Amino acid sequence: MKVSRGYLTKLIAKASRSLADCHGELLDRLRDEAALNVDETGHPENRQKYWTWCFRAHLFTLFRIDKSRGSEVLIETLGTEFNGVLGCDYFSAYRKYMRKFGVRVQFCMAHLIRDVKFLLTLPSAADRAYGRRLCDMLRELFAVIHGHKQMNRAAFRNALDRTRRRVLWAATMDVPRTRHAQNLAERFRRHGEAYFRFITTPGIGPTNNLAEQAIRFVVIDRRITQGTRSEKGRRWCERIWTVIATCAQQGRVVFQFLLDSIDAHFSGALPPSLLPSGP
Repeated sequence: MKVSRGYLTKLIAKASRSLADCHGELLDRLRDEAALNVDETGHPENRQKYWTWCFRAHLFTLFRIDKSRGSEVLIETLGTEFNGVLGCDYFSAYRKYMRKFGVRVQFCMAHLIRDVKFLLTLPSAADRAYGRRLCDMLRELFAVIHGHKQMNRAAFRNALDRTRRRVLWAATMDVPRTRHAQNLAERFRRHGEAYFRFITTPGIGPTNNLAEQAIRFVVIDRRITQGTRSEKGRRWCERIWTVIATCAQQGRVVFQFLLDSIDAHFSGALPPSLLPSGP
């Protein structure tokens, strides 16, 4: 049976409306989460650039498309009194949000390692020596992390804290007077502790891999579809991506959830929820 483009558009619009409530519930829930990983990627629409934001909690993931890549999106989404820990990269929007509202942050160690390794590619011998010193200390830190099964909890925490102090010392003492080395050392002086929040906060990882993995299929979708053409398209993408990612986290079947949502929408029944039922 041949389906017209107009009919398909109307069908998707109705499906999108059926998912509005569950998306709104998760949006409201974000502010109460103890830990969130956040990432963002570009989103094209009619030759304009938008941004897809990904908020990955323990038992759900929410996507939001916005015109801005700035800290105002974080303020609007999480508020000014977010009391959880934000796992993220070193992008300026997160630093501004942290500085302005005292939000606790876990900056991504994987991104830090990439920046440290960049020093090894520079022509300055002093930069390379500084980079090797930091690489050795970070390698020691991850050796402790990977060896946690051989230690009890107290010994593991002590080893992590001891290595943390060694990394901070190596990063801020006897720093070469080159631009790249000084910039990295200043980052450690200002935000060094925010790289080690995972040591003292249960449930926090040292990297932002969870958000990056969650947003990966969105990047693939963008390459295939070339983005959206209207606000309705944006809302549909936000909602269906949220459903797909969250159902995967919760072990639920996406097709069944969509079927139940659309059926509830047409019958006027209470729509199904994606709010996590566990702790």
